[in-house]
Amino acid sequence: MTAGVDSERPGAGAPGGSEAFPGGGEASRGAFEVFRDDWGIPHLRAADALALARAQGYVTALDRAWQLETERHRLLGTSASRLGAEAVDWDRFVRRARLADTARRCFGRLAPETAAWVGAYVDGVNDGLAEGAAQAPEFAAVDLAPGRWEPWTPLGVWLSTHILFAGFPTKLWREEVARRLGEDRMTLFATDGPGTAGSNGWLLSGERTASGAPLLAGDPHRFIEAPGVYQQIRLACPEFDVVGLAVPGIPGIAHFGHGGGVAWAITNAMADYQDLYREQLRRTPDGGVEALGPDGWYRAHAHTETIEVAGADPETVEVIETDRGPVIIGGDPGAGEAISLRHPPRVTGELGFDVLPALLRARTVDDLDTALDRWVEPVNVVLAADTAGATLHRVAGHVPVRPYANRLRVVPAEDPAYAWRDGEAVPLPRTEADGPAGIAVMANERGLAAPLGVEFAPPHRARRIRELLGARTDWSPAAMAAVHTDTRLASSRPLLSLLAWAPGLGPAAERLRDRLLRWDRHMDADSTDATLYARLRTDVVHRLAGHPALKGVTGADDPWRSAAYPALFRPWLAAVPRIGYALESLLTVGPLPYEDRLAVVAASAEAVAAAAEETPPGPWGELHRLSPWQALPDLVPDGSDAEAIRPGLAGDHDCVLSTSGVPGVTDLFARGPAARYVWDLARREDSRWVVPFGASGVPGSAHHRDQTPLWARGALVPVVTDWDLLHRTPPHRTSYHPEETPAMTAVPEHVAPALRPAVHEQKIEGFGTVRLVPVDPAADAGLLHGWVTEERARFWGMADRTREQVREIYEFVDSLPTHHAYLALRDGVPAALFQTYEPDADPVGECYDVQPGDFGVHLLIAPAEGEGAVKGYTDALLTAFIAHVFSDPAHLRVVVEPDARNEKAIARMVRIGFELGPEIRKPEKTARLAFLTRAALGLA
Repeated sequence: MTAGVDSERPGAGAPGGSEAFPGGGEASRGAFEVFRDDWGIPHLRAADALALARAQGYVTALDRAWQLETERHRLLGTSASRLGAEAVDWDRFVRRARLADTARRCFGRLAPETAAWVGAYVDGVNDGLAEGAAQAPEFAAVDLAPGRWEPWTPLGVWLSTHILFAGFPTKLWREEVARRLGEDRMTLFATDGPGTAGSNGWLLSGERTASGAPLLAGDPHRFIEAPGVYQQIRLACPEFDVVGLAVPGIPGIAHFGHGGGVAWAITNAMADYQDLYREQLRRTPDGGVEALGPDGWYRAHAHTETIEVAGADPETVEVIETDRGPVIIGGDPGAGEAISLRHPPRVTGELGFDVLPALLRARTVDDLDTALDRWVEPVNVVLAADTAGATLHRVAGHVPVRPYANRLRVVPAEDPAYAWRDGEAVPLPRTEADGPAGIAVMANERGLAAPLGVEFAPPHRARRIRELLGARTDWSPAAMAAVHTDTRLASSRPLLSLLAWAPGLGPAAERLRDRLLRWDRHMDADSTDATLYARLRTDVVHRLAGHPALKGVTGADDPWRSAAYPALFRPWLAAVPRIGYALESLLTVGPLPYEDRLAVVAASAEAVAAAAEETPPGPWGELHRLSPWQALPDLVPDGSDAEAIRPGLAGDHDCVLSTSGVPGVTDLFARGPAARYVWDLARREDSRWVVPFGASGVPGSAHHRDQTPLWARGALVPVVTDWDLLHRTPPHRTSYHPEETPAMTAVPEHVAPALRPAVHEQKIEGFGTVRLVPVDPAADAGLLHGWVTEERARFWGMADRTREQVREIYEFVDSLPTHHAYLALRDGVPAALFQTYEPDADPVGECYDVQPGDFGVHLLIAPAEGEGAVKGYTDALLTAFIAHVFSDPAHLRVVVEPDARNEKAIARMVRIGFELGPEIRKPEKTARLAFLTRAALGLA
C-alpha cells in the first residue's frame, strides 16, 4: 500500500514558444490538429495563426454549438424567435442600441490581418456548427437549425456580452434617488450593484513564492451560465503557444492567458465610460423624427424593425439614433422622456480587437503592455508577469473625456457642456506590480482605477487577499486554493456591532446575539452560524426598506414599478437589493439616526431568534446554492440530480469566495467564480485551472459537468503542456474556402470516470461520496502514469515506466478475470487507485499459505485535490474499500502486502485493525503481509 501520492499529474514538456510546435514539416498551410487532455480540454496546434484560428472556431462549434447559437441570436435581437416572450425585452434593447450595426462598423475598422484572423475563426465556426448542433439536444427541443456566422459576428458577441458591464443603468437609479430622497442622497446606495461583475486577481513576485518566480492567480466573478462563459483552451503554432480562458465565440484569449514567457489576467476596472442623455424628440409631418441638440432641432435616424416571438404575435420596435447615440428608453416622439446611450465603440468604431492576436504573440510584459495600449472595451485592470521577473499593473481601455456629472446621472442632450471632447481619452494609470511587499491585488476596489469611476466594490476582498498573501513567502500553485476559497465576511462588522449594543433583547435574542458575536465570521458551507447571520441580515434589509427615511424609493411607487423604464433595467432599480448591497453604509452613515438603527437590529434579532427556536438553522450550503442561467432552463441536462446541477457552496457577496446572492431577496446565487486559474511563471505545466461545469457544452458528454465537484470545493485541474500526455485525434485539413472543405471527424471523447457505472458507492459523513469505477486503460493512462511515477509512489515500483507502458500494464490487468483495477472517486474526482486480486492466481500466493476466502488488494492513495492533506482522508477511503470487499460474503479475509520499508502504510494498517504477518520476498520488493478478517470488524 502507498499513500500520499500527488493526484495532479505534472506536465513533462517545456513551456510554450515556437520550439514547442512539432510536426510542422508534415502539415501544409491550413492544416490543424486537435488534442484533448483527460478533462476534454482542447489543445490545438496548426501550421500558422490563420489555421489555428479556424481550428479554434471549429472546435468551439463542436463543443459549444448551442451556446454559440444563443450568443448569435442575442447580438441580433432574435432570441424571442426561439425562446418566446421572455426574451423580447433583451431583443428590443439590442436592436435599439444597434449592437449588430456597431459590430459591423468595428469590423470595418480592423487591420486587414486582424480581419482575416477573425474571418478564419468564423469559417471554423461555420464548418463545425452543423456537426455540433447534431450532438446538442437543445436544437431539437426548439426545432431550430443553426444559422450562419458573419465575419463581424464575434465582435457583436463581445459587445452584447459586455454592454452592461459598466453598469450605466445605475445612473437611472441615482436619478430616482435624487428625485425622491434629494440631490444630496444621490450616491447613498453606492456599492457594487446588481448589474456589475466583479473579479479577484493577485500577483506574487518571486520573493514570495517557493520557486522564486512570479505567480499570478485569481477568479473572474460573473453571472454563471450553463455552458460556462469561459472556455479552457490551448492554441499553438510556430508563432506562439498559449493556454488560457477564451470567451466562446471570440478568437484568441483576451482575459486570462499564459504564453510560456508571459502571463496575464484582468478584473473589471469599475470605470465609467458610458453616458445617458435625456433627449427631446418630435415627429415630423412625413413620419420622421427630429431631436434637439446644442444647435437646435435636426433630423435623427429612425427606422422600424420586427421582432418575431415564438408562440406570440410579432412586435415592432422603432430604432432611433441621435447625435449622442441610440435611444434605448422611451423614444415615442412627443410622448415623454427619451434617453440615449453613448459609449466608445459606437462613437469610435473601435473595440480593440487588433489587440487580441498581439496578446497571443507577446513574449514579455513589455510586449503585453504595448499591445494593451490599443484596448477599448471593456475597461479592465490588468496584472501581468514574465519569466524574467518583470511585472505590470495597469488599466486598459477607453474612458472618454467629459464632465464628471456625466458619470453620475442622466444629462441633457441639448446642453453643449455635457458633450464628449472628440478624440480624447482619459490617461490610464499603470505601475509595476511588485511593490515593497511583492504583492499586487485587483478586486474591483478603489485602487488603481479610482480616478475613472464612481462606484467600486467594497475593499473587503482586496484587503483579505493581501492579508492572506502576506502571511507567507513560500507560495506555490497548490497553496492558492486557500485564497480562492476564503470565506471571511468582513462586511458583517457593522451589523454585528449594532447587535452587540442592541437594547432590551429577550432571552432568545440574547442567545442569538451571544452566538453570532462568537461566530468566526466565515460563511462556510457547513456553518449554521452563517445561516443565522444571513437570516438576520435579510430581516434587517426588509425592516430598513420599511423605514420612513427610505419610503421614497421603497413605497408603492418605487422605481421598480415604474413604467418609464424597460423591464430589462428593473434589477438596477429594485430598492430591496440596493439596500442589501449597501447595508454597511446604511448601518454606518445612512439617513437613519443611530437609535433607529439599533431599534431595527433589535427587532430583527427578536424575530430571527424566535424563528430559530421553532426551526433551527441548517448549514449555509443547503440554502446557498448555485442557480445558473440557462437559455432553456427546463431542459434537464445529463439526467443529473439537483445537487450536481446546483451545488451548495460556501462564500458570500463580500468574501474572497464571492458567491453572490441578492441580500434580502434570495440566498441562491447566480454570480460567482466563472473560472479559477493559477499561472506559474516558473513552470507553466504546474499551472492550474477550473471552470464551473466542464469543457463541453453538450448535455450527455463525458465532460459536460465533470469539473463541477472540483469547482464547488475550490480544487483545480492541472494545465497539461506535454503533447505526449494528450489524446490525439486525426489531423484536419482546411482550405479557407468552405465549399472546398472536406467533412471533418468529430473529436472522440473517452467516458469520464465520473460518468462510468460504479461497482460500489458509499456516502461517508463529513467526507463525501466515494464511488469505485473500473479503470479505462486508454483513457486513464495519463492520470495513472502521473500518480505511479511520483517520488511519493516509489513503493509502487513503477517509477521508471512510460505512459504507454502504464497503459499496457492496465490493459493486461483488465484482461485477467482474477484481477481488477478501479479508480476511487471522491465526489466525482479521482482520489485513489484500488486493485483487487485472487491470491491463489497471483505471485503473492506462492509466498504464504493462502486460505479459502482470502482476497488481495493494492491501494495507491492521492491527497485531496487542491486541498492538501485532509484529516481522516485515507481512513475514509479505506472505509469504502473494505465495505466493497466484504459486501461479497465469500470474502473472509483481506490481504495486503505493502513494501516492508513503507512504515507509514504499515502503521495505518495496524491502526485500522489489520494483523501483521511475516515478511515475504518477491522479485520486485520485500513486502510485509497484513490481514484483516470479517471477525475483526464484527461482521462474522
